[in-house]
Amino acid sequence: MEKLVRKIGLVAHDGMKQDLLEWVIWNSELLMGHKFYCTGTTGTLIRAALKEKHPNIEWDITILKSGPLGGDQQMGSRIVDGEIDYLFFFTDPMTLQPHDTDVKALTRLAGVENIVFCCNRSTADHIISSPLFLDPDYQRTRHDYSSYSKRFENKPLVMEAVENVEKRKGQKSF
Repeated sequence: MEKLVRKIGLVAHDGMKQDLLEWVIWNSELLMGHKFYCTGTTGTLIRAALKEKHPNIEWDITILKSGPLGGDQQMGSRIVDGEIDYLFFFTDPMTLQPHDTDVKALTRLAGVENIVFCCNRSTADHIISSPLFLDPDYQRTRHDYSSYSKRFENKPLVMEAVENVEKRKGQKSF
């Protein structure tokens, strides 16, 4: 029987990195064998902590760029591509983030793709202790957005745009 491998995103604001590190170390036995995607500094710290705790274990960790330098978008891209099942994003509710719009976009994508998402340690504890975390038969439901994707399919939008440009070019005077 093939071992279940969850694809897990790990992100933490600076004020929450210690919390996420402790959570990962505390749950390292349950996390063994899974695939991780982490934003820059968070991933570097997690890799070092897991090597310290379990020096003989090979961890599958992909480190992306730092969140404000594009790592949040890289994480979002992986969510959209189905490469992440769980996103543990420990946010700092007391500190204004300069990349707040990136954080909101990432949160929105987690909702759109209906992946498991948590933003604090208590929720993370509940998620990892759920029997569903290790249930190989659990599959998240995926929403059908085809009607949204095809909303312009039967509309003459392209033809109208071409005609409008041609009209404007014909009226242009130098």
